Amino acid sequence: MADPRNPVDQLLDLLFYAPVGLAVTAAEELPKLIELGRQRLESQVTTARFVGKFAVGQSQKDLEKLAAQFVETLVGLGIIPGHDPTASAPASPPAPPSAPPPPPERPARPKPASAAGPADDGDLAIPGYGALSASQVVQRLAGLSPSQLEAVRRYEAAGRGRKTILSRIAQLQAG
Repeated sequence: MADPRNPVDQLLDLLFYAPVGLAVTAAEELPKLIELGRQRLESQVTTARFVGKFAVGQSQKDLEKLAAQFVETLVGLGIIPGHDPTASAPASPPAPPSAPPPPPERPARPKPASAAGPADDGDLAIPGYGALSASQVVQRLAGLSPSQLEAVRRYEAAGRGRKTILSRIAQLQAG
């Protein structure tokens, strides 16, 4: 059957009413479509951000460990004598040319068992203190009480005397 409407009405339907109807429908449905897309994408973006932050943090920890192992290896091989990469100044002044070269590994100084400091690092609030690098110790200092900070300061001053750690303790005790 043929459409009983005249051609002018058909042309108006096609060129005017159809686009107007489409625009009205789009205006009504667009906010719903936007919200649906936002919900799906935000969920995926949140997950991706979380995974990304975790991956970067884990990689940073792995790189720090690798760097510390590398420095320890260089110290052990005698390539760099007793170098502490986190210290702002050398641990000891350079030896005069006539002095024999220092040993590849710095022997640990004996810790006095007097009231000047703890007998061993087991007495400190930071587990495994003796095996930690200066940067690892500095990260843990902010959570200590004043008496624990003082114990770490005495132990470090009587032992390795790392300036990075002693400076940070002084800052925390002052502020």
